[in-house]
Amino acid sequence: QVQLVESGGGLVQAGDSLRLSCAASGRTFRSYCMDWFRQAPGKERELVAAISRSGGNTYYPDSVKGRFTISRDNAENTVYLQMNGLKPEDTGVYYCAAAATASGWYKIRPRDMDYWGNGTLVTVSS
Repeated sequence: QVQLVESGGGLVQAGDSLRLSCAASGRTFRSYCMDWFRQAPGKERELVAAISRSGGNTYYPDSVKGRFTISRDNAENTVYLQMNGLKPEDTGVYYCAAAATASGWYKIRPRDMDYWGNGTLVTVSS
């Protein structure tokens, strides 16, 4: 069982930066790939970043590539999402999620994730 708690959301202006954190419980954190998803009102949940168990492999959709960076600290059981150059369309509730995977791999579909946090709200004003 893994419990995930996100933090770091808030209200910012377009062009600003934010760093989200997701703290995981349990001693098996390094057994999971970690993802960040977001969900805007009236829209489906979408992936914004994924990272493999060791952090050696990452994935970003085109919508955030070059602006967002995912990282993890396995000693601290924490995954981060650094968001730069924020845009109003980045507004939404951001969720971290964990999935058991083989080393070097990650998962990118919401239905494949095993555990979810409760989310943190990011609002970007224009």
